[in-house]
Amino acid sequence: MKIEKIRAVHVEVPSQVTTEGRRDPWTVGAEVANPMSRFPHYKPHRSLWGPKKWGAVWVQVIAEDGTYGLGQTSFGRPVAAIVDDHFGPVLEGESVFAIEKCSDMMFRMSKPYGSSGLASCAMSAVDLALWDLVGKLQEKPVYELLGGPTKDRIFCYATGNDTDWQLELGFRAVKLACPYGPVDGAEGLDANEALIEKTRDLVGDDVEVMLDCYMAFDVDYTIRLAQRLRPYGLKWIEEFLIPEDIDGHRAVREAVDWVSLASGEHFYSPYPYMRVIRDGSLDILQPDINWVGGLTVARKIAHAAEAAGLAVMLHGGGGNAYGQHFTYATSNSPWLECFVGSPPGVPLREVAPPWQSIPEEGWLIPRETPGFGIEVEEQGIRPFEY
Repeated sequence: MKIEKIRAVHVEVPSQVTTEGRRDPWTVGAEVANPMSRFPHYKPHRSLWGPKKWGAVWVQVIAEDGTYGLGQTSFGRPVAAIVDDHFGPVLEGESVFAIEKCSDMMFRMSKPYGSSGLASCAMSAVDLALWDLVGKLQEKPVYELLGGPTKDRIFCYATGNDTDWQLELGFRAVKLACPYGPVDGAEGLDANEALIEKTRDLVGDDVEVMLDCYMAFDVDYTIRLAQRLRPYGLKWIEEFLIPEDIDGHRAVREAVDWVSLASGEHFYSPYPYMRVIRDGSLDILQPDINWVGGLTVARKIAHAAEAAGLAVMLHGGGGNAYGQHFTYATSNSPWLECFVGSPPGVPLREVAPPWQSIPEEGWLIPRETPGFGIEVEEQGIRPFEY
C-alpha cells in the first residue's frame, strides 16, 4: 500500500463546553518565568512575545485506497509549508508501512535548513499521521502496534496553578508553573518559595508536587532555588535552563542531588537526549511527541533511557491521543502530564475533543479504536490556509 498524498490541513474540533466556570483560569493573568523575562516589556506574560498566528497544524496522510491518518503539531504556516512544499512531495509513493524509512528520510532531507525546531515539528505530524493510518489499516489501536499495554492504567498528574481545582478533579500529583526567575532577585526567590510552601500546605504530604521553570533560569539561580525548596519534598524541578546549555545541565546535577531533575520538551531528535544520558544530567526525560519527531523518535529516546535506568514522561502527553498511546505501551513511562488551563468548574470532558480519553480521578486508559482513535467527519478536514 503506497502513500497517495500528504498535506497540511485544518481539522475542525467541535466545542463541547456548556458549563460556566467558577472563575478565570490561572492562565489568564498569571506571570510565568520564561526565557524573555529579562526584557521588562515582555516579562508579564508569554503571549506578549509568542508568534501571533502560528496555531495548530494537522497533517493528513492518505493511502491509495483512500484510508487516511491524522497527525498534529504546532507553529502554523512555516511548519505547514515544510510539509506541503518538501516532505509531502518526496514521501508520496513510499509504502505506508515504511514509517522508520520515512522518519529517516525527513530527518536527512531537512539538513540544508536544519532538522530541529520547525522541521522537527513537521516531521512529528507526518510521523504521527502514518502511525494513525497504519493502525486504521490493521484495525488496531496504535498501542497494540507498539506491543500492547505495559500497565493496566496510566497515572496522570496535573500541570497548572489552579491546584484546588486539580485536587477536586482527583489528581494526586500537581506541577506548578514557576512565576519568577533571576531578574526578580531575592524577592523572587522568596515569592517562589512562598508558592511552594502554600501548595504543600494545601495538598498535604500524600500528593506529589513538581515545579516547571520553562527555560527561565541560569545555573546559579537553579541551584539557589533548589536549596530554598529542599524542605518541601519536590518530586522534580523541570526545564530550568535553555535546551542548548547541555554543560549547564551537568553543572546543576553536580550541585543538586536531593531532588530529581527533568527536561527535554524543547530537545529535538534523539541526539541531545543521548548527551544528557551520557552525562547523567537528568533523571526524567520529557520529549514532546508532537515536536521531537513523532512516535518513531520518541520510542528511540525511551529505549535509550530505559537502558540507562531513566524514566520518560512526555511533555503534555495527556493532552492528546498520541501521548496517551505512547505512554500506555512504554514500560519506562510511568506518568502522563495533563495540562489544566480551563476555568475551574468546567469538566475536563467538555474541554477535550470528543474522541479523546480523559483522566478520571487521576487515572487514564486510552480508547481501543483503530489508530489513535481520532474521529473527524470528512467535511471537518480542509486544506491548511496560509
